[in-house]
Amino acid sequence: MNTMMQAFAKTRLSMAVLFSVMLLAAAAVPASGEVKIQKVTSDSGVTAWLVENYSVPIIAINFAFEGGSAQDPAGKEGLAELMTGLFDEGAGDLDSEAFQVRLDDAGAEMRFNAGRDSVSGSMRMLAENKEEAFDLLRLAVEQPRFDAAPIARIRAQMISGIVAGQRDPETAARTKWSEALYGDHPYARPDEGTEKSLSAISADDLHAYHKAVFAREKLHVAIVGAIDAATVKSQLDKVFGNLPEKPSLKPVADVDWKLGQDVSVDYDLPQTSLQLAFPGVARDAPDFFAAYLMNHILGGGTFSSRLFEEVREKRGLAYGATSSLVTHDHASGLVIQTATRSDRAAETLEVMRDVIQRMAQEGPTAEELAAAKKFIIGSYALNALNSSGAIASTLLALQMDGLGIDYIQERVALINDVTLDEVKAAARKLLTAQPSVLVVGPPLADGSKG
Repeated sequence: MNTMMQAFAKTRLSMAVLFSVMLLAAAAVPASGEVKIQKVTSDSGVTAWLVENYSVPIIAINFAFEGGSAQDPAGKEGLAELMTGLFDEGAGDLDSEAFQVRLDDAGAEMRFNAGRDSVSGSMRMLAENKEEAFDLLRLAVEQPRFDAAPIARIRAQMISGIVAGQRDPETAARTKWSEALYGDHPYARPDEGTEKSLSAISADDLHAYHKAVFAREKLHVAIVGAIDAATVKSQLDKVFGNLPEKPSLKPVADVDWKLGQDVSVDYDLPQTSLQLAFPGVARDAPDFFAAYLMNHILGGGTFSSRLFEEVREKRGLAYGATSSLVTHDHASGLVIQTATRSDRAAETLEVMRDVIQRMAQEGPTAEELAAAKKFIIGSYALNALNSSGAIASTLLALQMDGLGIDYIQERVALINDVTLDEVKAAARKLLTAQPSVLVVGPPLADGSKG
C-alpha cells in the first residue's frame, strides 16, 4: 500500500473510531442530578466549566467569544460568517490541505459558527489524541491564515447560497421581516451578508475582526469528557492563553421590536406562512420562567398546546402552530407561526388571534400549568443532558445567559415556584400588545392585511 493510501486508511479509521465513540457517549452520560460541574481557571485567566466523564474516551469542548454578526462593519455584512468558514482552511504554518489532513489524522471534529451576538466553536476528539487536537485548535483560534484561495472559495459558496435564496419566498420574507422588526439596528442585517458586502471583504478585514473579537475577557468555555481539571487548566492556556486580554467591541444598543405592522410578501403559492410578533422577556428577567411556562402552554411545541389543539386538532387548518420566546443580547420577543392553505389563511389567522386573546384575558388553568411544569422539568435531561456534546452545549449556553454554575440543580425549584397568577400576569404583559403580522403568500382571502 502506498503512502497516500496508508494516510487515507488511517484517516478513515480515526474518523470511524471517533464516530463510534460519539455514539457510545450519547448513552453514557450522567443523569441530570449527577452532573458535577467544576470551575477551572487557568494561569492566564481563562475559565471553563468542566464535567469529568470517563465512561467513554472522548472529550467535547464548546466555546464562544462575545461579538457575532452585530459587530460586522456597515457595508461588510457577512464578515463574521465568512470568517467562521475559514478556521479549518489553514492556520499557522499549515495551509488548508495540510491542516485538514492533520485534523483528520487526529480523529477530531472542529466547527465554528457566527450568531448575532457571538462567534462560537466546538471540537470533539478522542482522549488519546488530545494533545494533537488541542494544538490544532490553538492554531485555528490564534493563527488563522485567511489565505486568498480559501477566502475566494468560501465567499463563492456563500454568494451562491444568497443568490439561490433570492428565489425562495421564505428567505425574502425573513429579510423583510427582520428589517420591519429591527429597523436600522444591526440585527436587521442578514448574518450571511449580501453579494455586494461579501465581495467587499478582504483578508485584512478578516484579520481585524479576529483581533477585535477573539480575546480572553469575553470568552466562555465548557468541557465535558475524559479529562481532569489539571489537564484542562494547562490546555486552556495552550489554546487561548496567547489571545489578547480584552476585545475591541463596538457598543450595540438594546432594541424593542417595532410592533403593530402588517408585513406582506406576496407570492402566488398554494400555501401561506403566517407569523405574529409580540413583546418578549429578557433571559435574566424575574418573570422569565412565568413567560416560559405560558409560552409552552400557548404553543411551545407539544401536541397539547392551545394553538395546536385549535388550529390542527379541531379544524385541520395546518400541520401545526407554534410559539417561541426569542432572546438575544439586545432584543427579545415572542413569535407565533404556522403555514396553511392559502384559501384558509384568513380563517387560520383569526383562530390564532382568538387563542391568543383568550390566553391574554384568562391565562392558563391550574391543570395546564401543572402539566407544563412536569413536561419542562422532565424533558430537560432528555434534551439538554443526553450526551457529552449536549452537556457541553448546555453549559456554554448557561454561561452566555449569565446563569450560575448551580443552575441545573436550581432549575426545578425555579420552575415549581412560579405561581398561576405570575403566569397569567406574563400572558397579559406579552399578549395584549398589537403584534406585527407577516403574511407570505397570496393576499388573504378576506382582503385583510393581517
